This record gives sequence, C-alpha cells and structure tokens, in this order.
Amino acid sequence: MIKTLTIADKADWTRYIKRAAAYDFYHTWYYHNLDGKEAARMFIYEEGDDFIAFPLVLREIPDSDYYDLTCVYGYTGPISNLRFEQANPELFRRFHSAFVKHLKELKIVTVFSRLHPFYHQEILFSGMSGLFPNGKTVAIDIRVPLEEQRAGYHRSYRQQIRILKENGYRVVESKDPEHIAKYADIYAENMRRVGAADYYMFNADYFQNLLSADEYESKLMLVFLGDEMVSGGVVICSNKIMQMHLMGTKSAHLQLSPPKLVVEETSILGRALGYEFINLGGGLNFKEDSLFKWKSGFTKLFLPYTSWRSIVNESIYNQLLAERGIDPDLSVDYFPLYRYQVN
Repeated sequence: MIKTLTIADKADWTRYIKRAAAYDFYHTWYYHNLDGKEAARMFIYEEGDDFIAFPLVLREIPDSDYYDLTCVYGYTGPISNLRFEQANPELFRRFHSAFVKHLKELKIVTVFSRLHPFYHQEILFSGMSGLFPNGKTVAIDIRVPLEEQRAGYHRSYRQQIRILKENGYRVVESKDPEHIAKYADIYAENMRRVGAADYYMFNADYFQNLLSADEYESKLMLVFLGDEMVSGGVVICSNKIMQMHLMGTKSAHLQLSPPKLVVEETSILGRALGYEFINLGGGLNFKEDSLFKWKSGFTKLFLPYTSWRSIVNESIYNQLLAERGIDPDLSVDYFPLYRYQVN
C-alpha cells in the first residue's frame, strides 16, 4: 500500500526521515518546504516496520489533464529504514508494483529523480527500466590524514591555496544576516556571469531560510580579503557528508580562485566535527566540463551519478509528444521530452 504525504504533514515527513538508515538534507521536510513548497510529496510504501519513502515534486503538465513528478534541486532519490544493498529484492519488486499502480491512479505520466551518489539507491531500481547514467560526482575523503588529502590536490592547487593565504585571504564561518545578504549578491553576480537560468537566482531570504533550518547542520563559509567579502559557499551537513551546495565568487577575484580556500578550510572543519566526506558535485548538466575539471583538481574520488527517468504511462507520453510536434527519437539529453522546448 502506498500513502502520500504533503508539505502539510510535517510531523510524519520528519518521522520517516529520522527513521531512515541514510538520508541527506535534500530529503528533509524543511528543504522541500523551501524548494518544492506546496507541490512537494512524499510517497510511502510500508510492510510492517519496513518502509521505502520517495520525496518528489508534483507538476501539472500544461494543456493536459495529467501530471508528472520531478525532484528538488540536489541529490534526493528514495530512502528507507533498510540499507538498499542489504534489503530483500522482493521488497523492491512489491514497492515498484504498488508505486506504479498508485501513480497511474494519480494520472502521473513520468517520474524524474536524481539519485544520491552515496546511498546505492540504484539497487532499488535494478529490476526496472529508467536508470540513466548521468556521469560522475567528485568527493573528498576526509577520513584520511590532512596531509594525505593535500597530496591528492593538483600541484597548482597547493600553490594557489598557499598564495591566497600569503596575500591575506581568509575564511570566516558566519550566519550574520548582513553577511548572508552580501553573499547572496555575490552568488547572484556569479549566476549572471555563467548565464544560469532564473531558477538558480536565489535571493537573500532563500539563503537565510536555508541556513536557519534545525533538521540539518549548515554553514556559510566566506572568504574575506581585508574587510571585503570576495567569495564563499554554503556547506550543508548530514549523516557524515558535507555537501558543497552553492558557491560564488566576485568576478574581480576569479583569477586566484578563492573557492579553493573554502574547500580546504571546510575539510579541516569537517574533520574536527567528525564528518567523513565532502561532496563537491559534478559538472554543469552532468558533463565532464571545466567545472568538473576544477573540482577533480582536489581528488580522484569519483562516484557514479545516476538519475531515474521513468515513463509511467507510455501511451499518454507518446500522445503528449505528438501534440507538441516532438520526435520521440529526438537525440537530446532531456526528460521528460514533452517538456523540451524545440527551437
């Protein structure tokens, strides 16, 4: 049996999160209330004391009577009180059968979810269609001695971090509202420079709310040169993993790459607090691009990054493509294809 929670069911949502064998801040009620708002849903499948919970975001499909499901920004996917690598595959089969049946009743056409690179969620979908290899994410193992970690940096990174320190750049952890507002401006400048979509133009209120949650530990790591804030990053921590969530730098300081100092100092802080990994993420749109190359200068620990792209109702999916004049064999990495804007 499947039941559905909405953002109004905060207590129940939080209770399942706390029972999970592994979860990240991306799964929490607070983050979904911030990012998914009233459209957020958590689908729960239970057998006795065991459960599989899948947080997603409901969307209307324009010009139709149907809906689809996507995920909030970040690494989500399903969670469970069981570790997926240890659970009975028959449980997965029964979950999938009940889940698909429930989605058809809700007139859901497709489901898209990014999976978490640390939690082996792909095992849950191994007997199903829709697993898609997106590429890799970059992670730093901070269980090893700091000098061993630094030895894994590209040589130029060690030099640049040393130069940054010698030139007076320093990292400050802060949740001062004035600092948050200034960092929001830096982040917005950064997003405009790279031509990011409007979705990623988060304002000061968003950052303030993100950093105020009590369901996870969050840090704003800021780089100063004298009294000037020049760079920074939001680091959000849960279950031994530190996520480098949102980073930005003033254009005038790009050449020395102060975010390298953020990563270095975050790794030192993480060790002191008992964390085990820093997830730097992947490249833009999952590609091994210049951003991926920048991140891989810190480490050669790469994790497979996968998404689940499921067509629940194939006949309606094809009907939507036909109505929009989209070739079902169009060679683009986009899902669901009926939302693709054909030039």
